[in-house]
Amino acid sequence: MTTLLTVLLACYLFGGLAPLCLPRRSNLQNLLAHGCAAAGGVVGLALGVVGLLAADPLTGSLSSNIPYLVFALRLDALAAFFVLTISLVGLAASIYALGYMAEFSGRLSLAAIGSLLNGFLLSMTLVVLADNGFFFLILWEMMSLLSYALVVTEYEQPGVREAGLFYLIMTHVGTAFIILTFLILFQETGSFSFEGFRHPDQRLPEGLRSLAFFTALVGFGAKAGIVPLHVWLPYAHPAAPSHVSALMSGVMIKTAVYALIRVYFDFLGGQFPWWWGFTILVVGSVSALLGVMYALMEHDLKSLLAFHSVENIGIILLGIGAGMIFHTYGLHELAALGLLAGLYHTINHAAFKALLFMGAGSVLFVTHTRNIEEYGGLLRRMPWTGACFLIGAWSIAALPPTNGFVSEWLVFQSLFLSFQLPTLFLKLMLPIAAAMLALTGALALACFAKAFGMSFLAQPRSTHARHAREVPMSMRIGMGLLAGACVLLGLAPMLVVPLLDRITGSLTGVAIGAKVLALDGWVVAPVTVEFSSISMPVLAALLVGVGLLGLLLARMIGKPLRMRYYKTWGCGLNLTPRMEYTATGFVQPIKRVFGTIYRPTVKLETEFLEQSKYFIKHQRFEFHIEPLFEKYLYKPVVAFLLAMADRLRIIQAGSLHLYLAYIFVTLVLLLLWAV
Repeated sequence: MTTLLTVLLACYLFGGLAPLCLPRRSNLQNLLAHGCAAAGGVVGLALGVVGLLAADPLTGSLSSNIPYLVFALRLDALAAFFVLTISLVGLAASIYALGYMAEFSGRLSLAAIGSLLNGFLLSMTLVVLADNGFFFLILWEMMSLLSYALVVTEYEQPGVREAGLFYLIMTHVGTAFIILTFLILFQETGSFSFEGFRHPDQRLPEGLRSLAFFTALVGFGAKAGIVPLHVWLPYAHPAAPSHVSALMSGVMIKTAVYALIRVYFDFLGGQFPWWWGFTILVVGSVSALLGVMYALMEHDLKSLLAFHSVENIGIILLGIGAGMIFHTYGLHELAALGLLAGLYHTINHAAFKALLFMGAGSVLFVTHTRNIEEYGGLLRRMPWTGACFLIGAWSIAALPPTNGFVSEWLVFQSLFLSFQLPTLFLKLMLPIAAAMLALTGALALACFAKAFGMSFLAQPRSTHARHAREVPMSMRIGMGLLAGACVLLGLAPMLVVPLLDRITGSLTGVAIGAKVLALDGWVVAPVTVEFSSISMPVLAALLVGVGLLGLLLARMIGKPLRMRYYKTWGCGLNLTPRMEYTATGFVQPIKRVFGTIYRPTVKLETEFLEQSKYFIKHQRFEFHIEPLFEKYLYKPVVAFLLAMADRLRIIQAGSLHLYLAYIFVTLVLLLLWAV
């Protein structure tokens, strides 16, 4: 493991530095930067698997001259799983970027972007390996700053710098709460060592532990994108280059999920009141439902995907929250099941969300627009991209037999097992959360029916879509790698569950892999085969078999009949793209049903011909939904801060003497406080 870790770090470091030494050779810079990142991804996959199978964690540390700072690393099962997830998406994104970076050639420095990407991958990997609070914060900050630099890559475009600034502010608000969390844990041990956090000399009072729970939820929740801290995602993710969006949405926000599990189950020992788990459950339910509802109204393809990250983080938290509730009441096997479901959805979401962002990037690569209304008919012109996007859409909509289906099914199972809880309140709340998850799934299906149907089917609705062509081979390989991962993770839970069981077993104290998998792994049965069970390979075979049987019957029955082809009837007119169902029209019924939440604003401008008011010359239709959290939460806070800053401006007089007086008064006050 030590050799693999050394090679992994060397690949990212070399990929980050070497391209900068080759000025004016953009092709070589591109190849070197992303080739090293891809090599690091391959080594990271091997390291993740070896770390998951290892009996003991790999540890190593290097002291420093800075108090409390130790460069300590620890590769245990939980860290190995996230190294595996980061490396999987990092490998696919690096291969994809080899072709995608042609979009930036001649405009921006490929060496700088490639170096930042390697640094970003390195920082994410080290974040999940860090074993010291001080070191973790340095790496967390490095990850945030590097991702900010990548978000503002196209800083000359409208809105990109504002999106980057918004992201930077939100991530630093989160960092402030993370520092508070570690300071509270520091009170237990007098050290920032994670080993000390796991084994404190004396436990903190319950009040301080609850405070640590909230600060961790806010701090890491801001990075994960839970509601209402999600507002930066639909700005920052679309602004970044598409392979960076894939990394940010696929794995960067998962580092926050890693940290939440690490704090709650590892540092706090899984000993917490029931309402901690209930809070996570509520946050997860609200995030899942509101995330998908806002995604439905988006016609910017990358913003739509960003909102779906909020939804899927909510689904992951549903599994973790259920696991925390079961753990509180000593139902350790059910706790392990909930945690396992959340982790399973973590890697699944990383695979299909990164795939979808790459698919969106491919469409953007050829059409130069993110507006779904300007797509159409792309499947015939971009069959590989269309097929990969369809697999991603199928997976995120949790349709069988893909990976999204199996992990969401496990989350459902853990929620429906609430009848074993001792309190009536929680017996009712978990099924309600399951009902919200079901509604989320239905809306996600509608959303991706819109995204795929309006983008890839029917006739092109713009010149760029009409002349679209398939993307370069490296971009297809990157997408194909993740599409294959989606299929494999869906069809082979017998490979995934035993690996996840090593994590949940170490955190909850019980191993459930052998119980969850029945009939040599061919059946997933969370409780018993009789209670509820599913076999993904058999389900896939049935679906394929039924499809083939239908085709066979159609061929046998239809063969004697004469086939006739006709043009689609268009009321006597030739069909044009203007007759197609639009994305706006597709979501109109849903917008009306949930009008209380969306609060839509409709604007219709009509211009008539001068000769008669009965003939329309031009008509313009716009609709907007009200951003509730921005209007009622963030804007008032910003207005308050600006007002306070305006009042405090008087102390900034520009006088050096006055500033020296401030320093003098401050020093006197500090001396008095010390005495």
